Amino acid sequence: MTTTTVRLLIVDDDPLVRAGLTFMLGGADGVEIVGEASDGSEVAALVRERAPDVVLMDIRMPVMDGLTATELLRARPGAPEVLVLTTFHADEQVLRALRAGAAGFVLKDTPPAEIVAAVRQVAAGEPVLSPAVTRQLMLHVAGAPTGVRKEVAGDRLARLGEREREVALAVGRGSSNAEIAAALFMSVPTVKAHVSRILAKLDLNNRVQIALLVHDADLVADGG
Repeated sequence: MTTTTVRLLIVDDDPLVRAGLTFMLGGADGVEIVGEASDGSEVAALVRERAPDVVLMDIRMPVMDGLTATELLRARPGAPEVLVLTTFHADEQVLRALRAGAAGFVLKDTPPAEIVAAVRQVAAGEPVLSPAVTRQLMLHVAGAPTGVRKEVAGDRLARLGEREREVALAVGRGSSNAEIAAALFMSVPTVKAHVSRILAKLDLNNRVQIALLVHDADLVADGG
């Protein structure tokens, strides 16, 4: 199987961090650094010009922060995936970036090999944090869903058919496509098709957002 090269754009306001990431990641097999940006305001133009597959995005930048840049970027059709770069495990801005469509986050002190693996995983369409970590982040930062958020999330999930809802709940519990297929007696391609329809029906970007919505609806009980 041929390994596809992942085109990566690095966004961080610290030139030393950018240089270090470029040095560490640029030599990795299957990763090509196609550009660097020092602020979120530069991202849109560079994405149009360089066509990255993944944007490694710092959260805290002075002119336009990574959260705003992620929201603007992921609202565009055909947008690249966004992998958030942060110094904090549990942070309100990280959670907001995930809600905006970021596919996951990595810490700045993550070993280079793990960052490369995360970049490849995001490029392949898989989130870079387990649903268990997502739930831990949500609970730590946001607490239990508010009544309004719970009602809105429940109304959105009510748009789904019965099998789509079962798949959505399984995604929220952290099951992989293969695990969902086994539990619901489907083929993996059928599960993928359901996930694609869920994303389209609910106007979501990725599986992380499905998990967030299920959490907001308060449908992920311990062991359930």
